[in-house]
Amino acid sequence: MTSRIPRDSRLRLVGRAPLAAPVRTVAEGRPRRPAPRPPEGTPPPAELARAARTVLAGAAALARWSAEALRPAATGPLRTPPPAPRGHEGTLSPAQAGKAAAALGLRPAEVRAHWDAARLAGLVETHGGHARPGWRLRAWDRDDMAVLRGWVALFDAWSLFHPAHAESATPIDPTAVAEVVEAMPQLLSVLQLSAGTAPREELLDLLDQRITELRDARCELPAPGLTVPAPAPLPELFDWALDRLAGVGALTLPEGDGGEIALTPLGSWAVWVKLEQICVAAQSPAGNIEQSAEDMLRGCVRLRPGEARAEYRAWIAARTVGTAVQELLDAARGDDALLRQLAFEALRAVGAPAEPGVREVSADLPLRPYALLWLAEQEGGDAEDAHALLTREESTWLWIDTAAALNDHGDTELLVRHIEAAHQPTIPALLDEVRAAGHPLTVQVLLALAAAHPDPALAKAVRRAAFQVHTGG
Repeated sequence: MTSRIPRDSRLRLVGRAPLAAPVRTVAEGRPRRPAPRPPEGTPPPAELARAARTVLAGAAALARWSAEALRPAATGPLRTPPPAPRGHEGTLSPAQAGKAAAALGLRPAEVRAHWDAARLAGLVETHGGHARPGWRLRAWDRDDMAVLRGWVALFDAWSLFHPAHAESATPIDPTAVAEVVEAMPQLLSVLQLSAGTAPREELLDLLDQRITELRDARCELPAPGLTVPAPAPLPELFDWALDRLAGVGALTLPEGDGGEIALTPLGSWAVWVKLEQICVAAQSPAGNIEQSAEDMLRGCVRLRPGEARAEYRAWIAARTVGTAVQELLDAARGDDALLRQLAFEALRAVGAPAEPGVREVSADLPLRPYALLWLAEQEGGDAEDAHALLTREESTWLWIDTAAALNDHGDTELLVRHIEAAHQPTIPALLDEVRAAGHPLTVQVLLALAAAHPDPALAKAVRRAAFQVHTGG
């Protein structure tokens, strides 16, 4: 019998198909929940976008200035200083901050705050020692939804934002900060549900109660003989959180110690959106909002892409960004290739606030290919060009991992088509590199490919490669 696919045929490169695209679910026949209406008095999107542009006006002006002033050549990237310590990549040097301050009529501290906001909102994208204008900057004056998404990204990352007047603030215990960050969503929800305002002392009491609940839930007991440091004063931590939320345009603060704290229209709208996402998840058949990251991802396997993204957003909205990112990365570290794929799909729903966590795992082999592609995508890179960032070994590892995910997903058609997405020019070259990759699921992937492929000659070659890997030959 003559093979329909010659053994040494050239392979065509095709784009990756989404894992869940061909799956049909019982949800297709379910009536869709009507789009919820914002609370009465919420400004229309165009007005909210104008408010977001006002909040980020300084960041947008700095991003535009940097697009010209820091570019060494007409087509080159923006130059930021040499690589900074971990966690400070892409920051402006004192000399660059001084130039921007002189050009824009700002203080250097204000320049650093605006640069911080520009990065968090996606107006400037950084990679290593380079920065470049983000796609949101190009759409800033014409696309209201791009502006709102940029502001929401800044709002989600409020704890990372450093206002200009906070330069000389006393350092605060990171553990205490993490507790406040975890407790603040409840306070913002109370504000939104109480007409957007509440007395400062009432919110401070609520924060104290919430932190106590979180500590009790963790049941953390100090080791015998270990001295536990006294926590930072709660009013100081509360002021720290309020200062940053006001800095991103979500709150207005009263003068002095008393008075009412109020959500801005932007802040009220953003909190309402997140509460709606939680309600959608609670009403969904999957009901994943209370699940761990691993169980949530498994619950989304059979959902269509749009439904899965809604589940991701609702699950993320019910947690602090840092907690959600860490849980997703922990789920991705396991042996399940399908969960690894879905975890990075969920991280796309987090967006820019997930960048520090993703960058931190970019040196770990199982996650490195996914992390590099995710970071390139966040920086506005083309999906096809992004694959050039991977070495041949990393590309082969990713190819095997994706094939394992497709096999777990039970989609034999996509599994067969996946052969065409390999970067090797011939089938023998592909099998040689697959055998040498050292992926723990290589044998299972090759056997699944052999069983699914309609070409007997190719299937035989794949089975032979699986046997060689299994026997160490």
